[in-house]
Amino acid sequence: MTTAPAEPLTAWRVQFHAPVASFRDPLFPGVTRGLPVPPPSTVRGMLAAATGAPAEPVVLGLAAWSEGAGLDTETYHPIAADGARPAAGGRVPAVKGGMTIRDRPFLAHLHLTLWLPDPDGSRLTRALRRPRWPLRLGRSQDLVHLTDMTRVLLEPTKKASVDHALAPLDGHRVGAANVYRMATTVSADRLTTTWADYLWCDETTGRRPVHGAYRDSSCSGKEDQAVWLLRP
Repeated sequence: MTTAPAEPLTAWRVQFHAPVASFRDPLFPGVTRGLPVPPPSTVRGMLAAATGAPAEPVVLGLAAWSEGAGLDTETYHPIAADGARPAAGGRVPAVKGGMTIRDRPFLAHLHLTLWLPDPDGSRLTRALRRPRWPLRLGRSQDLVHLTDMTRVLLEPTKKASVDHALAPLDGHRVGAANVYRMATTVSADRLTTTWADYLWCDETTGRRPVHGAYRDSSCSGKEDQAVWLLRP
């Protein structure tokens, strides 16, 4: 259950744009199914790239949407998982289920907004101005561009515009929302992943009753944007 916030808090609203991004759903092995929104673990990984830390398990709010989507065809070269080193540089031979062609869904012109409450927000925004490593979303070649950073006041609310904000399962009852199970954090050695279920809407919603949410009244083009602070 989501705990209803009691007091306003200061945060940084940080906005990004990625010309192309792809988020594969790992719960469908062998199928290149894509997610319409970056998982919180992916976003926290991007923040870790900015600070240079092994991980950034921070509290954050998240909203994302894309202007379009497409399907690309790619060649996959599976790597042997048993430690064997075939002549092909570790790649599985074609006769044993190796090289194959698959379709990869991708998002075009992804818009991502994060809300980073203080004190972590101030620390992370300093790092984002001069990131330690390139900022990426999804695949290693999917670079993301920082477009705006604004200090805002988040106020507790019972009604706000849900739109494309990522919310916990009990965050609202908008009928157009879909449930997605996504990773919240991934350990530095990639051996441990934590999961959670989230609600996400593929369309604008207008003001709706919400639970456990804040509102950002200064978000451009939005009427009291709902913000759920998601914990790792």
